[in-house]
Amino acid sequence: MNAANAKTNTEDYLRMYRQMVRIRAFEDQANQLYLSAKMPGLTHMYSGEEAVAVGICEALRVTDKITSTHRGHGHCVAKGADFREMFCELLGKEEGYCRGKGGSMHIADQANGNLGANAIVGGSMGIATGAALSAKRLGRDDVTVCFFGDGATAQGLMYEVMNMAALWNLPVIYACENNLYGEYTKVEETAAGRITARAEAFGIEAFTVDGQDVLAVNDLTQKLVARARKGEGPFFVELMTYRYHGHHVGDINREYYRSKDEEADWKANRDPITNFGKWLTKEGIASDEELDQIRTDVKADAAAAVDYALTAKYPDTSEVDMHVYAANG
Repeated sequence: MNAANAKTNTEDYLRMYRQMVRIRAFEDQANQLYLSAKMPGLTHMYSGEEAVAVGICEALRVTDKITSTHRGHGHCVAKGADFREMFCELLGKEEGYCRGKGGSMHIADQANGNLGANAIVGGSMGIATGAALSAKRLGRDDVTVCFFGDGATAQGLMYEVMNMAALWNLPVIYACENNLYGEYTKVEETAAGRITARAEAFGIEAFTVDGQDVLAVNDLTQKLVARARKGEGPFFVELMTYRYHGHHVGDINREYYRSKDEEADWKANRDPITNFGKWLTKEGIASDEELDQIRTDVKADAAAAVDYALTAKYPDTSEVDMHVYAANG
């Protein structure tokens, strides 16, 4: 990236930085809600993987669709979700995106093209492929991105839908977030061969990119989205990334499957926000003070949203069977 291009795209770069900071701030607050016993159930932190969600979603239109995962807060925020509605959903309040009934792992935001998170590993692959088929049959040029982790590559559904997507040239991008661990097991102990080879077997173009580099992720995604709109899909992308927390918020003592030194190295040398911030200052796009102000403002926004959600109303008990059964007609 040269300096001339950097200055031309200043607004885009600062928005990407802010979006990554928003995801980190959201996760920090969500973690504290769990540790303080204010949030029911478990949640799965996205901290460390921000460049994946932001790099991809910044290349999408509002009408483009995504499907998410149990580790899905980052995708939701990157696709346009608001803090208030997100925290209300985590806390089971009626102003949440799913009126408090979805919780951390089942947030959907239809207005921004987010078809929903899914607690079933690989569970949204069929939904994403179906959305892409729908767009093609309706003559729309919308693209769908299906987020999933490396562990989901062992799910049979993935192969069924990739076969159909390849046969029908569907506008879908399968985005594998390879954070090196499926729950508590190293990926090389569960996935034989190259992950990208799974897509290549169906004749699908597959790419591997540094998932800690938001510009690299965004550049590749923009190119693939443009091609998918022209009917050249589907595509498969393996994004090499890392989760800072354990598999879930209760996974605290992790040394039996990964070392503290490994975690510290990724945080110190591969952090997507820190490294992108260094690039922004080096290119003269923003000063350290300006970036610090962004972080301060976002943290304040997140804290205010939590305070609001804590005092917001719960759904009325009359809603217990709402959106569960189809109305008789």
